[in-house]
Amino acid sequence: MTGAEEKRENFAADVENTSPAASQTCQRAHPVRAARDKETIMAKYLMLKHYRMPEQYMDYTPMDQWSPDEVDAHVAYMNAFADRLKDSGEFVDSQALSPEGTFVRSGGPGKPPVTDGPFPETKDLIAGWMVIDVENYDRALELAGELSAAPGKGGEPINEWLELRPFLDHAPSVDE
Repeated sequence: MTGAEEKRENFAADVENTSPAASQTCQRAHPVRAARDKETIMAKYLMLKHYRMPEQYMDYTPMDQWSPDEVDAHVAYMNAFADRLKDSGEFVDSQALSPEGTFVRSGGPGKPPVTDGPFPETKDLIAGWMVIDVENYDRALELAGELSAAPGKGGEPINEWLELRPFLDHAPSVDE
């Protein structure tokens, strides 16, 4: 088994082994979501795409080393994926982000904002995101897995990690 195959197998095992626990944790932490899922009311999820992941999770050539045609094929795959979700009513929005950015915080009363960044020690920057509105967690997982297989160098699926996060359906309180 090659290193890439082993990483893909480990990823699949991680997803398979953590999904039920993550789902149970979500149901305990968010009883409204658990009840809502049983009623098959649509749930929104955010899929985050990162520029770089920790090396142990990257078994593909980074995009900055792809040819222009390979980048075009990758973007075309993502656009076709979004179009399919628009047709099914599961697409909400998506955006690609520039690697440049600024961190901002208040400088205090009467002072200008403090800016910095992105911080040089930051290894992982968000490349873009997609918001989906789907029937349940399993459908969100299915779509994230499909999007993860976008083509990369040589047209091969990159099987990149995507971060999948549910939107809260209500503001958290100290009672929960």
